[in-house]
This record gives sequence, C-alpha cells and structure tokens, in this order.
Amino acid sequence: MVTGGQRHAVGNEHGRLILRTSRAGLAAQAGHDLTIEVTRWSGVIVLAEGLADSTVEITAEAGSLRVLEGRGGVKPLSDRDKREIAGNARKILESDRHPEFRYASNKITPDEHGGGAIDGILTILGRDRPFRLEVTSMGEGRYRATGEMIQTEFGIKPYSGLFGALKLADPIKLEAEIDLSGDTG
Repeated sequence: MVTGGQRHAVGNEHGRLILRTSRAGLAAQAGHDLTIEVTRWSGVIVLAEGLADSTVEITAEAGSLRVLEGRGGVKPLSDRDKREIAGNARKILESDRHPEFRYASNKITPDEHGGGAIDGILTILGRDRPFRLEVTSMGEGRYRATGEMIQTEFGIKPYSGLFGALKLADPIKLEAEIDLSGDTG
C-alpha cells in the first residue's frame, strides 16, 4: 500500500462497472450481445505523487450482475430474459461459492495524457490471472478503464445454448468509469 498518497474510496456511487459480451457459433445471429452491469462493487485507489507508485484495489460481488441490454438477436430481450440470463451467469460464476471478483494493481504506467495502463491480478473463481487495464482520462478527475478477460483462463465454461450452436464468445470486455473528483476517503 502506498503511504502519503491521496486515498479515494470508490464504488457504485463513484462510477460504473460494465461487462460486454458477444456471441459466437452457427446460431450467433439468434443471440444477443449483452451489456451487463455489476451493481455492487467497491475499492480504494491511492494516487501517489509519482503516479507509477499509485495503487488500485477493487472488489465486486459476483451475484450483483444485472443485464442492461441485449443487442442483435431474433427478438428483443424481455425483462424475464434479462433475469434468466443474470441467474445463469450467477450459476456459471458459482457466486455462492466464490462471491467476489478481486483486482489488485501491481504496476501502473502513466502516459502523457493523464491515462496509461494498470497491470495487476484479477481473481475470479479463486483463480488469479494477470490483467491489464488501459486507462483514459476523461477530464476533471474522471477516468475510463478498459480490458478484456478470457473466461476459460479462469476456468469458466462460456454459456452455450441450442445444443452448442449459440455460444457466448470466450472474451468479455470490461469497462469501468470512475469519478475521483469528489472527496477523498
């Protein structure tokens, strides 16, 4: 942990954590590209004087996934479809046995535009894997971070339906928007 830095408590009230899926398989056109929000997450970002010495720690509740929208597909997603998808995700992610996802930075590489890259360890289903976030400054203490996780690297078997003809693509995009312009915690 960095000492002497500016400490920011972050979570739902300070931003959004979004997962974006895509579809694969012979029947891909029947499925949807999903936008899923993690509704309960929190963490601490410590901004050191030298940004490379800063730290990021985030914890997200695996059972707090909410489907916001589904693009494509033969028909629009109903509210019932969204609840069913979220329930399937909780089962696949074994949220009762592994209730949290965790991310902890181990290297921050700032760029000249106020963003950069954050390298760290992402923990899902008890498995630790290296994970990189690309960070863009949106101005006034607001940041956007993006990364891509591969489900099978964490032991997750991507969802499939229609006897395997419709599949969730293995890569999932993660997007976080965080506002650090408010009070420090």
